Amino acid sequence: MARDRWDPAQLPDLGGKRYLVTGSTAGLGFFSCLQLAAAGAHVIMTGRNPKRLAAARAAVRRQVTDAEVDTLLLDTSNLGSVRAAAATARGRAGLHGLLLNAGVVHPPRERQTTPDGHEVVFATNALGHYALAGELLLPLAAGRGRMVWVGSMSTSMWPYDPIDPELENGYTPWRAYVQSKVVTTALGFEADRRLRAANVPISSIVAHPGYSVSGRTRGILGVNEPSRTKRFFGNLQAPITQSKEHGAWSLVRALVDPDAESGSFWGPARVVGGAPRRAEAAKITRDEEIAARLWNYCEHATGVEWPYLKASRKRRRR
Repeated sequence: MARDRWDPAQLPDLGGKRYLVTGSTAGLGFFSCLQLAAAGAHVIMTGRNPKRLAAARAAVRRQVTDAEVDTLLLDTSNLGSVRAAAATARGRAGLHGLLLNAGVVHPPRERQTTPDGHEVVFATNALGHYALAGELLLPLAAGRGRMVWVGSMSTSMWPYDPIDPELENGYTPWRAYVQSKVVTTALGFEADRRLRAANVPISSIVAHPGYSVSGRTRGILGVNEPSRTKRFFGNLQAPITQSKEHGAWSLVRALVDPDAESGSFWGPARVVGGAPRRAEAAKITRDEEIAARLWNYCEHATGVEWPYLKASRKRRRR
């Protein structure tokens, strides 16, 4: 087998490229932005808290003094915020990559809904990203860009079928999280199929970060400041965990590796950790009937019909 020459610590020159990352104020999103900026990319960091967003941008600039970094307020759980942020992003230059990373990792004990009436975990992790990607399809196409959806290794261990995406019945925090990642991953693969069918020059890829925890991640003022307890438990789990910084490797590789093909799935070599490699997604996330059902649900729930796909559907009806 040929040796994989990809070095996550030495990315290709990304000068002249523009990337938007959701959930940039901490964790995987922050470290993805840091890695992209260090390789010369122009990064648009997004988040819902302006103070945390400013702190995250400042942290990137402290480590990459010449970084080209903009910020943009975006709450993926709020469809109005998604539309407003997308309108602002469309007014800038073409987009070469969109990292759909923002998410609720620790769901509430009881089911909660957003102002739009959607279950909050599903809305934040999946529904908002479906809408955002659709709203940014034009600048992505202009840049012949790529979208990366963030999945989870949990979908292989708990392959929940999201028959009830909003979990109006049988809500549990864990099911809400895993099910949202089944939806996210299935949408990523379905986007690939639909974009290919419509001959749209955009790639859709899915990546997962393994088991990445803040307790094993280096401290950064205003971004990652874990307590002693978190550090203690993070070190206890060392054989099966990795840092958020290393977890971002798979996401960034999926976003910028020129050899990463649309419709592919990426993750750490040891599943829970390690260098980023091409991987095998959970069977349920590759089920085309389930994916089509989820796509239709998201389309109606958000009112967002992806523009190129809408045009191709009209042509097929004639």
